[in-house]
Amino acid sequence: MSIIELGEVRDEPESRPSVRRPRAAGRRLRSMAVLLLALVTLAGATPVRQRIVTSVPASPGASVYLTEDAVVVVDTSTPIGDRYLTAYRRPGPTGGDSVRRRWRAPLERSGDFMAVWADRGMLLTVGASTANGVLETTAFDAGTGRRRWRQPGIAQRTADGGMLLANDLGDGPGTVSRVVPDTGRVLWSVPIPSGSPDYHGPAGQIDQIVFVQPTGELQVYDAGSGDLLRSVDTLPGARSAFQRVQVVDDLVLLVPPGSTGLVAFRLPGLDPVWTSSLPLVAWAVPCAGLLCTVQQTGTIQTIDPATGAVRWSDPGPDTLVDVRRDMLLVTTPEQRYAVRDAQTGRERAELGRWQLVDQLRRDDPLIGVRSTPDGRLVVAELDLTAGRARILDVLPGVVGGCQAALPVLLCRRVDGSTALWRLSR
Repeated sequence: MSIIELGEVRDEPESRPSVRRPRAAGRRLRSMAVLLLALVTLAGATPVRQRIVTSVPASPGASVYLTEDAVVVVDTSTPIGDRYLTAYRRPGPTGGDSVRRRWRAPLERSGDFMAVWADRGMLLTVGASTANGVLETTAFDAGTGRRRWRQPGIAQRTADGGMLLANDLGDGPGTVSRVVPDTGRVLWSVPIPSGSPDYHGPAGQIDQIVFVQPTGELQVYDAGSGDLLRSVDTLPGARSAFQRVQVVDDLVLLVPPGSTGLVAFRLPGLDPVWTSSLPLVAWAVPCAGLLCTVQQTGTIQTIDPATGAVRWSDPGPDTLVDVRRDMLLVTTPEQRYAVRDAQTGRERAELGRWQLVDQLRRDDPLIGVRSTPDGRLVVAELDLTAGRARILDVLPGVVGGCQAALPVLLCRRVDGSTALWRLSR
């Protein structure tokens, strides 16, 4: 059901002014009349803020996920009885609707689920197989809940509308397979070495698969046909060693044995671009025309993608969390967030202590939450451009575990129940 609460956006309790005693008893009626008139005027000028809350029918141990138009509840594992995945329709913007069940699909009694998302008429889930622990993708019909297929691997969409399943076993060779999205039928498979492959193209538009063999062959495969497009040897001679690759825009970044440097190749031909002595690179991300790299020690460095030259470096304890245009969001070990300039590394603003909320859409504004001493949850938009945290609401009786698909926020209450809040921005 939906509940409309009367609330106010306030971070912490305000001190109340003391009430002075009237000087004379004869002025009491006049004072009350003035006060009444003021209250009536304020009530007419300032509408009471209405907070729209909708309860989600989920048990305290269940996992709950937001999609664009639904709330999905996955029951916790149980040794006896039934277990279901249930899809509910999300309520409308007015709060008059409740979350109404669309369908319910039976699940195995055991097995953990890691992710649930909607994909072109399907609901996809990723969970661990109860037989061998391998991650599997299961596809349900988004309208009826009928199970369409289940295959090993994690699903990724390709640029031509197809689907890849990466079955990376971690401790041994795996496969990348292309399947028919509607049926799960395997069209082709490519063996991959231990360690996840990487992909060229934005999310949902993959066109190339990149990985490096233990013998040093850096290989690029076409995501549509499965054909090998290009291969170069990065370990001359009869050598074998573990290396890692990451694709950033049109660059393939290779971390050689021992993480002693960084080597860049350009797609699609794997032409060598530069070699850097930058050690211990854990991962990289594009940032304002540069490459932001994070070392295994936590050091943040930006390098020129054309030459590999280091622009600036910060060995401090801050952790890179997100990149938005020319701004970096970093956090300290105490979870205090700050905004930095990507070009210079200089701090632009300090945002305070927050916990970031998982978001359905990558480009939505960042949402942070923090608990107050009196058991409420402060919800704020972390505005990197303005350099401030703008309070959106202060929710009573909420413990956290939030997800956002703006303007909708899903959180756990103190009593273990789950609810939806519609944020005013």
